[in-house]
Amino acid sequence: MAVRPLHPPRFDVAVALAGLLGGLLLWGFGLGVRPGDDPTVLFGGRWALLVPLAVTACCELLRRTAPRTALTAGTLALAADTTTQGSIATIVMYTDLMYAAVVYGSPATARRLPWITGVLTLAGMLVPYAVWRVPEALLIGLVVGAVTFAPASTGLIVRNHRDAADAARLQAEQTALLAEMDRVQAVTAERSRMARELHDLVANHLSAIAIHSTAALSLDDPGTSKDALTVIRENSVQGLSEMRRLIGILRDGADDREPAATPTLDGLGPLVDNARANGLDVTLDAGHGTVPAPVELAAYRIVQESLTNALKHAAPGRVTVCLRRSPDALEIRVTSPYGDRGGPRAPGSGAGLVGMRERAALLDGSFEAGPEDGPEGKRWVVRAALPVTDVEQGDFR
Repeated sequence: MAVRPLHPPRFDVAVALAGLLGGLLLWGFGLGVRPGDDPTVLFGGRWALLVPLAVTACCELLRRTAPRTALTAGTLALAADTTTQGSIATIVMYTDLMYAAVVYGSPATARRLPWITGVLTLAGMLVPYAVWRVPEALLIGLVVGAVTFAPASTGLIVRNHRDAADAARLQAEQTALLAEMDRVQAVTAERSRMARELHDLVANHLSAIAIHSTAALSLDDPGTSKDALTVIRENSVQGLSEMRRLIGILRDGADDREPAATPTLDGLGPLVDNARANGLDVTLDAGHGTVPAPVELAAYRIVQESLTNALKHAAPGRVTVCLRRSPDALEIRVTSPYGDRGGPRAPGSGAGLVGMRERAALLDGSFEAGPEDGPEGKRWVVRAALPVTDVEQGDFR
């Protein structure tokens, strides 16, 4: 139910003034509902009907702020009006009070008034007919129905339509809110995806550039500096190419060229060769077979990030990359020496481990990384298991 105003709205004031002025105009012309010599007129004279008229007009001021009080006082005023010559304006204003009580009153009032007025209308038709046994007695019930039941029923119809409109508007607002929440979540998820993609694309090349540039600056050897600059140039060109590919994915235009193909496990060989060119001693043992495209992309990115972390943080020694296909999962294991590397080190933010864990989680797989002791000494081990069954062929980048 809508909040009721504390003061009478202008419309209610206008209705009250219009009813009062209309009643005074009819009174001035001497027009009443009954003649002065009618047996039902207990208070004769023209002045008596002004009291119910004034009371009903005052009740119109409360039609929205206190509808039940206005209807109660209006009913008493209408009963008093029946003992005078009566005024049509009083009756019309009372029908408006009945209508307002249903529309602006409490839900209980809105439900009960149509039933109560319906029973009064039926009683107004049957009781007089049973007493007088003349057809004209039925007109009393029709008058009662026109004054009470008709405005109450009309108010109930209007209230139901209003409540339905409010419910529809609330549902529309909730739908719009849910759509906005979905849009925000989609944007957030897309930003996270693009952050992972950007990190995976350029972190390896930038790490190699940082390490070799540090070596070139710290060693006063022209040959070493030339080799370092060669590696720096190669990684710069490759990183720029990857950035152009990412920009091509983000662009939306008919004139843009198609972006490069999504990396696959067949590209692990060139990836390892690039790691060797950057100074890593890498051994690749790939027995993966055929796996779904989302698994293939996630596995490639996990190996790529593992090699990037080995380039930045691993101690000197052999790095091994092993992929094995079991009946229900693709298992990935990348190991690298763990300890003080004793040379240039590229800074890290920890985003690589987060990205690898997220890629495994998107496929309902498992991921773990940390130091372990083994026959070859302490090593950093990255393990991931990516399910290959019930994986939807889609874009999980």
